[in-house]
Amino acid sequence: MTRRTTPFDGGPDAGLFSPVRAGTPVEEAVGETAWLQAMLDAEAALARAQAALGTVPDFAARAITRAARAERFDPRALALQARETANPVVGLVRALTEAVAAEDRRAAEYVHRGSTSQDVLDTGTMLMCRRALDLILGDLDRTATALAGLADRHRETVMAGRTLTLHAVPTTFGLKAAGWHRLVLDAVDRIRAARRGLPVSLGGAAGTLAGYLEFAGPQAGTRGPDAYQERLVDAFAAETGLARPVLPWHALRTPVADTASALALTTGALGKLAVDVQVMARTEIAEVAEPAVAGRGGSSAMPHKRNPVLSTLIRSAALQVPLLTAGLTQCLVAEDERSAGVWHAEWLLLREALRLAGGAAWTAAELAGGLTPDPRRMLSNLRLTGSQVVSERLAALLAPELGRARAKDLLTRASLTADQQRRPLLDVLATLPDVTAHHTVEELERLLDPTAYVGGAPALTASALARPAPGTAPPPDSVPPPDSVPPPDPVPAPAV
Repeated sequence: MTRRTTPFDGGPDAGLFSPVRAGTPVEEAVGETAWLQAMLDAEAALARAQAALGTVPDFAARAITRAARAERFDPRALALQARETANPVVGLVRALTEAVAAEDRRAAEYVHRGSTSQDVLDTGTMLMCRRALDLILGDLDRTATALAGLADRHRETVMAGRTLTLHAVPTTFGLKAAGWHRLVLDAVDRIRAARRGLPVSLGGAAGTLAGYLEFAGPQAGTRGPDAYQERLVDAFAAETGLARPVLPWHALRTPVADTASALALTTGALGKLAVDVQVMARTEIAEVAEPAVAGRGGSSAMPHKRNPVLSTLIRSAALQVPLLTAGLTQCLVAEDERSAGVWHAEWLLLREALRLAGGAAWTAAELAGGLTPDPRRMLSNLRLTGSQVVSERLAALLAPELGRARAKDLLTRASLTADQQRRPLLDVLATLPDVTAHHTVEELERLLDPTAYVGGAPALTASALARPAPGTAPPPDSVPPPDSVPPPDPVPAPAV
């Protein structure tokens, strides 16, 4: 078949239309070269695991490991070959075998021994996910630290709380920042859990490990095939540092769905921060400002503008990732022992979700670290309603004398009158006998001070900052994965 080419044929995805991840560390960590290297790492780890059990010669494992370098292979050529096999591993195994044979023909026989494409691609994908999730965790930690600092410094900085876009009752900027901080900690918890559960894939052609057992033959040892397959999975997990699954998971896509869920929650948490910043940075509100960087936020038409670029990028990711992860969750519905199309549909969805979430986390760390609140502007905005923002307080105090319904109705009508006549609420209330019979004008003035009605906001902020993250656990590598099975016969990996 003749292929039609263009001057741009085979060009890289430069991120032109995905600026949130362009130039960020996660972009490189999940790029095609990185993913290719991860699959090669899986092939090399498998050979070393088999060598540890005596079913592949040590010299072959060493030769395979030396040859498994991404720079030796052409991703574009492998991509074109994949059109004939529906996945890139078939061509990669062929190319790796040739590379190993160029060094040692005897070793080439042991490349991909007993394995299948999905074992290699899925294990490589988990390795790639781990690297990306580690980057995301680092950025989330930086974001959480910055937000905790904001919350602590501004636990008593009063501002208007807004519900359904309008002023509701006073709150504090510290409590708002503590809410952002808590969401980020929730995301950290989910990402850590997903990372701990990333497993190796070892199932062979249809999830029975038959090929691995057959190639092992008598070298599997005297304890029989059941013991060998357990030891092989253990050794492979040890070589990769990934979790040990209970079963082969070719058509049991929980690891991917779990990762997707964690990424969706992460971008949603960061999206809440972003959209609040966008609202508060509006010209007419101006309660916070993004970090100022020369040249950032400029408009192609309006020289005066400094757009909230960081929060815009984060929000864009927060809107896209749930759509991608919905597709990844749908891939749980996989037929048979290996799927025709479902598995294949995961690849780009997962990579793009990782890129977007990683880009959002990187951007959020900068946003949180440089966010500048304006307490004076917050106070000025708080007074826009002329103390109506604390009408709830007066209604509650008058309820014992007038009854709850009557007190609320009185404050509703008084607030409406203040709006219509453009008078301070205090002046209106001072003319109402039902109010003045119970409170002096001086008392009303004190009660209508919005800075004195923040409820438990400072204490809530302090309490939130004092609590550890939900599900806080030791570092990921210090605890066993939740679905892991202790190896019955640990085998040390050979020095390669």
